[in-house]
This record gives sequence, structure tokens and C-alpha cells, in this order.
Amino acid sequence: MRIRPVRDHELDLLRDLERAAGRCFRDVGMPEVADDEPLSIEVLSGYQRAGRARVAVDATDRPIAYLLVEPVDDALHVAQVSVHPDHARRGIGRRLLEDAADRAVADGVPALTLTTFADVPWNAPYYVRCGFRILQESEWTPGLRAIRRREAAHGLDRWPRVCMRRDLR
Repeated sequence: MRIRPVRDHELDLLRDLERAAGRCFRDVGMPEVADDEPLSIEVLSGYQRAGRARVAVDATDRPIAYLLVEPVDDALHVAQVSVHPDHARRGIGRRLLEDAADRAVADGVPALTLTTFADVPWNAPYYVRCGFRILQESEWTPGLRAIRRREAAHGLDRWPRVCMRRDLR
């Protein structure tokens, strides 16, 4: 498995990956999340053009997972990590996170942040195992507060959500 930047012609594949990865939310009583439409091609293209979209690819160079990041306050924020279920539980998501951490360190960025579901096993508990810690609300930066407001407006607060941070220095 190799990690590389997303290519223009792969943006539709990212949407397919997100749909496939999202199906598992149905198994934990979150069908609305499973049915949520992936990011648009235009939004994905923005991440790709900015160099903030990376894929893990199989031996045929086909994307099997992807990660999107964006600068938020003093950190590199993980906006999305999706692994196709046929390739889950093989450390691919962790490798994508490590790639993001390496790039952040190289750019002098002190931390990764993300928001996620508190009680979904492959969300907050997984990220704790990857070195993230749950932030108390008093630790939320202005950018994280804005992200949480957008998530709430999108209906994601039906289930407990958390902000997390992984310090890199």
C-alpha cells in the first residue's frame, strides 16, 4: 500500500469510497449518517488542488482510502478519513493519519485535530488509540467551535460528538 496525492480523475472514486465506508453506520443505528451524501466534486477538488487530499492505493494504484486535511487555527484539521470496508482493519486509516502527521511536522504545525462521534468504535475510541485525546469544551479553538456549529446545523448532534487533538511536538 502506498499513499500519494489525489489525482483529478479520482474525485468520483472518493465519493464512492465515502458511500461504501459510510454503510457501516447503519449497523450502529445511524442510518442518517450512512445515507448522508459525500462531499461534492467541487469541494473535493478544492482539497485536491490545495494539496490537502491524499489516498492510500492498492497494488494496481486504485484508491482504497482517503484523507482530507485543512488548516484550522494552530493545527492541521483532519476533515475526513474514509477506508473502503473491503480494506478495513488493516491499519490503512492509521497510515493516512501518520502521513498527515508527518506532513504537519514538516510544515511546523504542532498538532492534528478532528471532530468525530464519541461512541462509535471506529471513531473516538479508534482515534484515542492513534494518539488523539478528547478536548474539553474549554479547550476548543475558535475554528473547532465553528466546525462544531456547522456539524450541529447539519444534524450530527443527534449523537454525541467530540473534538480531539494529537500534539505532534
